[in-house]
Amino acid sequence: MSGGESAMRSKPNILVTGTPGTGKTSTSEALAEATHLRHINIGDLVKDKKLHDGWDDQLQCYIINEDLVCDELEDIMEEGGNIVDYHGCDFFPERWFDRVVVLQTENSILYDRLSKRGYTGAKLTNNIECEIFQELLEEAKESYREEIVVAMKSDTVDDMNRNVTVITEWVSSWGSAT
Repeated sequence: MSGGESAMRSKPNILVTGTPGTGKTSTSEALAEATHLRHINIGDLVKDKKLHDGWDDQLQCYIINEDLVCDELEDIMEEGGNIVDYHGCDFFPERWFDRVVVLQTENSILYDRLSKRGYTGAKLTNNIECEIFQELLEEAKESYREEIVVAMKSDTVDDMNRNVTVITEWVSSWGSAT
């Protein structure tokens, strides 16, 4: 993102990404409460506004239509003040985000979280492998300027609270930094 585009916004946009089960939604909700930014859960948006191309029976999820999602969000993102919560990041325009947070969870903790959600078979294996190989961190680094991408440990509630504090402090200082 060029400095000129972010300077037009009075509040920053943050992407919170990571493998399912790393705490994106819990972190985003707590962050929205602490910062008074708008939380946008992409999974809910896709369901509510039907921004998908049907259902994937194998992975038990909607097939997101990335173009429809981006069209739906364009004006909101230009305004600023958003926390976008999604497990992928490479299809969002780079100009939208001032900070990209990649939550990471230790594999055995992640396995337990996903198993409790009912993940089994390929869906469970694919997500654990995604975390092992740090695919979302690499995707974020390839999709956005490296200086705006930050990886944060998300194993415990204490980790989440610390992450929310760190990001909230960043949001507070954002206006003076632009």
